[in-house]
Amino acid sequence: MKNPEKLLSKREIKRIVFPYFKREFELTYSMKQIPRGEHQLRDIRIRTGDVFGMVKKEVVFSVEEQLIAYPNARPVKMEKQISSYGQGSVSSQSLHLKNTNVATGVREYMPGDKFSWIDWKQTAKKNTMITKEFEQEKSTEILLVLDSCFYDEENHISYEALLELAISLMDELYKQGTEVGLLTIGEETVHVPVHNEPTKKELVRQHLTRLQPEGSKPFPLKLKEELIKLDSGSIVILLTSHIDEAFGDTVKKMKQRMKRVVVLYVPTTGNISETERHAIERFRFEGISFCVLSASALATNPLEVSHI
Repeated sequence: MKNPEKLLSKREIKRIVFPYFKREFELTYSMKQIPRGEHQLRDIRIRTGDVFGMVKKEVVFSVEEQLIAYPNARPVKMEKQISSYGQGSVSSQSLHLKNTNVATGVREYMPGDKFSWIDWKQTAKKNTMITKEFEQEKSTEILLVLDSCFYDEENHISYEALLELAISLMDELYKQGTEVGLLTIGEETVHVPVHNEPTKKELVRQHLTRLQPEGSKPFPLKLKEELIKLDSGSIVILLTSHIDEAFGDTVKKMKQRMKRVVVLYVPTTGNISETERHAIERFRFEGISFCVLSASALATNPLEVSHI
């Protein structure tokens, strides 16, 4: 987007019409780069007059129309696919077939068993056809945690990028058959649990449409309060545009409790400072997956997310 500041400017749409002898006419218009959220269209102002400007008349008609601009969900390309065995409650629709099953034992051959499943060593010992028995891979439970707290140096575009990233990741993980939930932390904390339900996707979309950065309490502090409520068997993906020492301490505690912690960081400025660079190196040294999404990375289609 070349001029992001236009998102916040007041807009007026003007059209000049020459009705001649028509009593009714229709006007169509389009609006581009509409800010995310619910927009109320309340007034239509009509001004009439003659070509010489001698006669003028103005009428304002009150209308009640609503325009909803949802967050933009984009395709996501993940460098590594999240998978786990024995976790979750539904079968994973993994695209990597070689990771679909784990051998847990052997049994006698049954019609329909694949040739590649035959355990030749056990077959030779028992003098009968023996095949491997598999435990089906279970989906990994993932929780996306979105930083929606207010900051004095808040960058509107970075925040919108976080929202876009959150809904895009949820869509991609849904497609993979992964159980994914959402936790937004701001003035209020909203938790959409980890369940693969069709209605949940629309609930998340509506929530992210209305969400705005609010709250004076620091994100690391509120995140620490939520930590005791989280399922320790989940993978947590944190989406934020602010990292500091307090955030680092909270993430370290999360790593001790959770199965895995991933940080997706969208800088508020174009370049990463030396302080931020050192902090990122410490995260990675301590085994915390950390992905920096710069403005150029966010401009790619599909979005490329690594270290997941």
